[in-house]
Amino acid sequence: SESNCFKIECAQSLNRSYRSYTSHMTENQTYYTNAHIAAYPVEYIAGIDLYNAGEFHAAHDVWEERWMGEVGPDEKLFLQAMIQSAVAFHHLDIGRPGASRQMYQRAKEKFARLGKRVFMSLDLEEYQNQLDTALSWLLSIPDPRDHPIPQIQRPKIRLLAEISEFD
Repeated sequence: SESNCFKIECAQSLNRSYRSYTSHMTENQTYYTNAHIAAYPVEYIAGIDLYNAGEFHAAHDVWEERWMGEVGPDEKLFLQAMIQSAVAFHHLDIGRPGASRQMYQRAKEKFARLGKRVFMSLDLEEYQNQLDTALSWLLSIPDPRDHPIPQIQRPKIRLLAEISEFD
């Protein structure tokens, strides 16, 4: 069934995510701690690993699985913004800068509506600064489809040490 296929894909993503995490640990790059793993949903942590590995569509899938479930309104809005920011990079990767611009704008709007500086240990101001550095060029031209996609530095998600409450 379609649900079982998704569960298999999710398990494969989580397996890749764990391998990605352990490889990051050997490189002395820590994006989160064991305390984060214990405090937050597995989909959130797996999505961070996939996103940081440049697997933006897979990060979207994992976060969306959580978003579609029973979550509070702030977490739902936060996850939607994270999903849309991941999809913005996925669209760039497949040569769709117009769609990337739409997702970037929607993510920015969701983060503004959330109105928090930190959520689930993510410094939203710092993350949005990374997004703006990478994607603001999309808003500075009339039609991004008419311009070559520049080399950009994709954001990395690093959680703050403090565990944040979330709904």
